[in-house]
Amino acid sequence: MKVIYHCYGGTHSSVTAAAIHLGMLPEDRVPGPEEFLQLPLYDRQDACEHGHIFFIGIDEYGHEVYLTARRSRPAVLENVFAGLGGIFGIPASSYCLVNAMSQVNWIMMFGGYLSRRWGLIGVGRPIVTMGTRVAYFKLVGLVKKTKEKLRADGEKSSLFQQQPLSRGDCCRRYSYRPAPGGERPGRRQFSGAAVFEYARRRRG
Repeated sequence: MKVIYHCYGGTHSSVTAAAIHLGMLPEDRVPGPEEFLQLPLYDRQDACEHGHIFFIGIDEYGHEVYLTARRSRPAVLENVFAGLGGIFGIPASSYCLVNAMSQVNWIMMFGGYLSRRWGLIGVGRPIVTMGTRVAYFKLVGLVKKTKEKLRADGEKSSLFQQQPLSRGDCCRRYSYRPAPGGERPGRRQFSGAAVFEYARRRRG
């Protein structure tokens, strides 16, 4: 399973959610500002990188965790995935799109605008970090909901009972899928932009 967290700029809420998912940030307390700034891509992705899919790591169940920026068009992202999936034979049950933008507050938006749009990093970064701390437990809740659905679907898959989720859920359709190449589950370092390789692997 490939889990893709997405938000407007791919640099605050999606980065934080992916880090919580992988255990890089705690679930039981609000991290300090310095802990956010140590994360890959936190308040660092530029507009020219929007649309790239960044691999962040593998969770304890073998799910690969990614993030991307899709600006204000989540439906476009979903359509692109569905279209490419049809072309390359990638089943919708093999990935999960999670909208982290739903947990963003106005403090994050204001600080992110100053830092990423206007380049006022010294002013905007402390503001967006403060906003992220305010929204933190909402992001924890989103990640927990995502993991619960992944676990539930893994159990259903073992009985060949996959069920689609409604449009309002945090994920589309998905099922448990072990990490490729026999890799062991667990945290792995951020490794830059990535694309899905199902078609190439199938041809190989």
